[in-house]
Amino acid sequence: MPTLHFKGKTFVQNHHLAVKYHQLVPKKELSLTDKVSLHDNLIIKGDNLKALKALLPTYAGKVKCIYIDPPYNTGNEKWVYNDNVNSPMIKEWLGSVVDKEDMTRHDKWLCMMMPRLKLLRELLSEDGAIFISCDDNEQHNLRVLLDEIFGQQNFIQNIIWQKKFSPQNDAKYFSDNHDFIICYAKNKIEGEVTTGWVRNLIPRTEEQDSRYSNPDNDSRGAWTSSDMTVKTYSAEYDYEITTPSGNKIKPTKGRCWFTSKDNFQKLVDDNRVWFGESGTNVPRIKKFLSEVQDGIVPISIWLHSEVGHNQQAKQELKQLFDEVDLPFDTPKPVSLIKRVLQLSTDEDSIILDSFAGSGTTAHAVLELNKEDGGNRKFILVEQEDYANTITAERVRRVIKGVKTAKSDLLKKGTGGSFSYFELGDTIEMESLLRGKNLPSYTEFARYLFYTATGEEFNEKAINDKTGFIGESKNYEVYLFYKAELDWLKKNALTLELCKSLPKFKNKQRLVFAPAKYVDDHTLLDYRIDFCQLPYEIYRIQR
Repeated sequence: MPTLHFKGKTFVQNHHLAVKYHQLVPKKELSLTDKVSLHDNLIIKGDNLKALKALLPTYAGKVKCIYIDPPYNTGNEKWVYNDNVNSPMIKEWLGSVVDKEDMTRHDKWLCMMMPRLKLLRELLSEDGAIFISCDDNEQHNLRVLLDEIFGQQNFIQNIIWQKKFSPQNDAKYFSDNHDFIICYAKNKIEGEVTTGWVRNLIPRTEEQDSRYSNPDNDSRGAWTSSDMTVKTYSAEYDYEITTPSGNKIKPTKGRCWFTSKDNFQKLVDDNRVWFGESGTNVPRIKKFLSEVQDGIVPISIWLHSEVGHNQQAKQELKQLFDEVDLPFDTPKPVSLIKRVLQLSTDEDSIILDSFAGSGTTAHAVLELNKEDGGNRKFILVEQEDYANTITAERVRRVIKGVKTAKSDLLKKGTGGSFSYFELGDTIEMESLLRGKNLPSYTEFARYLFYTATGEEFNEKAINDKTGFIGESKNYEVYLFYKAELDWLKKNALTLELCKSLPKFKNKQRLVFAPAKYVDDHTLLDYRIDFCQLPYEIYRIQR
């Protein structure tokens, strides 16, 4: 398989492993919920690479659909490379604006995308898919990068979206009227792979159903007719048909009927063939509305008349923020993201957007839930200063309703909730050794449980009285810890604590504590694997 080489690749291809876990700090005052929770709809303020790593303990392998709209790298967005990779060359890139004069802008963009895509793949469920908006600036590079990370065999489609409804007559060469949405599955069902992403059908519209009528009062209901000829020629299927009026009809040159002569007569006898009201027309096959699928197969070109365009997206934002000068030149319309969700999610799926921008993905999720009664959940990540004032504020207004909006749904509001978090301090050994930035019990439990078991952490499983923080495939996991330096220096796993553990459930117990005051035979008797908390409490000098 061809691979892509770019400056800095050797330094970033495993950078996602070196990114430290950060605490996710709840902000009750910015949330729209009675109880802030990581299992609610989420809006996270902070660097998206660090945020994705922080989400792993709770959401690894749980996200059904990822949609991202990263910088197109046109040279006009003025994005900044900020990943602190351990490389002198890349450290020189930090903090500098990437513009058209930057000869390494494609290298920087790929170095920015690679670790994020690797973490996004970890968050994606085995039956999930990722959709990425881009244009010709990076589309060719992105395809090869995705082949490397997701596997060439998991490519689904390069969708063309008509983003403008009128041409640019002042264009130097061509009027650029489309963008791309590249889709990859985590696992594509093909060959020996029998489980993975399954594409949904697009819901049928009233206009599509209106094409069906019942001109001959067929008892089977409404129907429409379609061509009975095909271009895959077969001499056996090239025969003459006599219409009820006596006309002799053969397929046009190079085509033939789609069925044999004997089977055609059976279709006539079953009243499945339509010769027109006067019986003189070329025969057409009846297709009954009752027999069609619940939806239609999507095509690879999405027209603005079906899924919206950039100008429509700006109008949607204006309905929500008439009083604000918004920093978005090419926002995405809600209907575009809804099409992605219709194809790729179930009614209880989790959807992630780590380049959240104005919050269109959350808007689309809330609207679709309102329309079909679903319970989809969104996770948005936005690092810019407008994460609260625009991204989260849009979601608040969509949920509560905007009285001046033209849309009835937007006037009434969709209902719903979300929890707002900010990235906090890192969970790292150096800080713990100094007794600084000690994480909360819940954050430390999340970090330890995931790193020890690789499985999802469920905050609701915590039992403060027993120290129980969760159960994995192989372990019951316990944590004895307080975010207080004095407590940590004075407490340990004792015989009394061993005896107080809940009834044994045939799984080995994994116990985290500052120290232990029991011997290995006692640990064996109580089925305990002991792990000393990862810092040397007794060496800390006050």
